[in-house]
Amino acid sequence: MIRIFNNTNFDFLGKWRIASTALVAFIVPALLWIIIGGFNYSVEFTGGTLMQIEFVEDQDVGRVRNALGSAGIESAELQRFGSDRELVIRASGAADVARQVEGAETVVASIRQALDQEFGEDAYTVIRTEAVGPRVGGELRQRAIIALLISFGVTLIYLAWRFEWRFGVAALVSTIADILATAALMRYINLEVSLFVVGGLLTVLGYSLNDKIVVFDRVRENLKKFQKEALSALLNRSVNETLPRTVMTGTTTLATLLALLVFGGEVIRPFAIVLTFGIVVGTFSSMFIAPSVLLKIEQRWPHAIGARRVTTEGTAPATQS
Repeated sequence: MIRIFNNTNFDFLGKWRIASTALVAFIVPALLWIIIGGFNYSVEFTGGTLMQIEFVEDQDVGRVRNALGSAGIESAELQRFGSDRELVIRASGAADVARQVEGAETVVASIRQALDQEFGEDAYTVIRTEAVGPRVGGELRQRAIIALLISFGVTLIYLAWRFEWRFGVAALVSTIADILATAALMRYINLEVSLFVVGGLLTVLGYSLNDKIVVFDRVRENLKKFQKEALSALLNRSVNETLPRTVMTGTTTLATLLALLVFGGEVIRPFAIVLTFGIVVGTFSSMFIAPSVLLKIEQRWPHAIGARRVTTEGTAPATQS
């Protein structure tokens, strides 16, 4: 049986500064952007009305906007969706949400009336409509945040129980970096935060932690097998030994996600984008960030993790047996 990346001897810990700097440089500007401007939330979280329509013929977006403005829906966002004839109308401004509170069909009826007057009833077809009140949207956003926090908390407890607390902290720190990097990508490409995207973030969280558990499992095994080896060299050895599994798992998953990106349609594509990037950055942090964090923790709080010499720099592993 052919194994790719078998018996590799890469010095992952020796590159931890470059890897960490690149990750921080990617995350920090986006975090500042998020603090200043926040995310682009869908109507599921902000409240409002969404209507997806398909015209019989191509229509000018400006003409549609003017028609809606004449009906009093001036803050609506218009976006091409799928084909050139499909259009998504989002009415999530404060005035539109207030009108919706009066009746769920109020904004929808106003949009349809404006389109009928401008283009005619037979000029378009309504594919779907969504109407979410501001209270429901706020509750969904709060529950999404709680779901992420619970996932982190339960995972930390599990890692502390299965391994030693140092392993759990290292895995958690690197996984938080994965989530922040994924959130940074969402801000850079202005990806709309919907329930699909939150589901993608939770999936990234689980995948990333599973990847780090595999690496740390091998570290724990090697701590018993190579008791005289420096910790940095042992960590490098462990990452190299799990590299074939990491690459095979990642590439097969990415192949499936590529199919979703190409053929999944506009609704599922944000989920596929989040998950694709999350798997890439999760694999990256499993190789470079998580082992280096574990090494730094051991340097700061020495422990009988192997009663071994802890070096400050990455050291390429010895030839694997």
